[in-house]
Amino acid sequence: MSSRIREQLLSLLLHNTDSFISGEEISRRLQCSRAAVWKQIEELRKEGYQIEARPKKGYRLVHRPDRVAPEELKPHLSTRRFGRRILYRQSLPSTQPLAHDWARQGAEEGALIITEEQTQGRGRMGRVWHSPPHSGIWMSLILRPPVPLAQAPQLTLLASVGLTRALRRETGLDIQIKWPNDLLIGRKKFCGILTETRGEQDRVQYVVLGTGINVNVSGTHWPDELKDTATSLMIEGKRSYRRADLIAAILKELEELYDGYLSHGFEPIRILWEEYAGMLGRNVRTLTPRGPVEGTAVGLDGSGALLLRQGEEVIPVFSADIDY
Repeated sequence: MSSRIREQLLSLLLHNTDSFISGEEISRRLQCSRAAVWKQIEELRKEGYQIEARPKKGYRLVHRPDRVAPEELKPHLSTRRFGRRILYRQSLPSTQPLAHDWARQGAEEGALIITEEQTQGRGRMGRVWHSPPHSGIWMSLILRPPVPLAQAPQLTLLASVGLTRALRRETGLDIQIKWPNDLLIGRKKFCGILTETRGEQDRVQYVVLGTGINVNVSGTHWPDELKDTATSLMIEGKRSYRRADLIAAILKELEELYDGYLSHGFEPIRILWEEYAGMLGRNVRTLTPRGPVEGTAVGLDGSGALLLRQGEEVIPVFSADIDY
């Protein structure tokens, strides 16, 4: 009940920033007591919201902090499923394990786990992902695609396209995809995607799509070993961004691409991916489970494998680290 009142209260305040709204009116619209309204006003103030109160006039929102809590995110959503159910925590070791637990308990497709801080964020192959508090987007989305297990890696490529399109539109930055799961600006990484699949009898049971995005992270937050290879939207755009706005745009783009993928297959995603891939035409070096492979990146095949040209031969690479 309190979370519902809190979400609706904040929505009211956000829609009336130019005027006061009385406690009586809030109480009537939210169908709760004046005491419940006052309690939630105090809770919001503790979270950093500046709410002006005047006798006989009521309340007015003066300042809102940059948070990714449901009450901040939901007013911006235009999706049908993605993000409509949210599990939010101030801090988590990582959003991925909690998403797996929730998925096993039957969470519906589109359920979202999101946090202000990850203390043990991780990327592909168990690498550490540095996730300072209140500065990035650290979230995991639960999907239940009716596809064979062999096609599950295509969802990482779909996610990279969706994130690139949404963030380019919102920031105007020249974002490029690096196969298989990174987004770059220039040669520096600001976003990583981690897709983990569980299935049985060659069918996908569920997918946890994890995303870590450096949004308002300044260079001072990073350890020395990351300063030459990492960046953020704020550093590149020379401005800060409201994370709730970015998340809403990302979820909308992902849902549209995902629904299209289920209807029309991987080919439209493959074409879009090649449009945004900054590595095509370049000589790349890969370290595969079978050893190093070098060649010119020329595109993706129908399964999502990276195609490398070596002389007259084109070799598909299915899983590897690459450098170029």
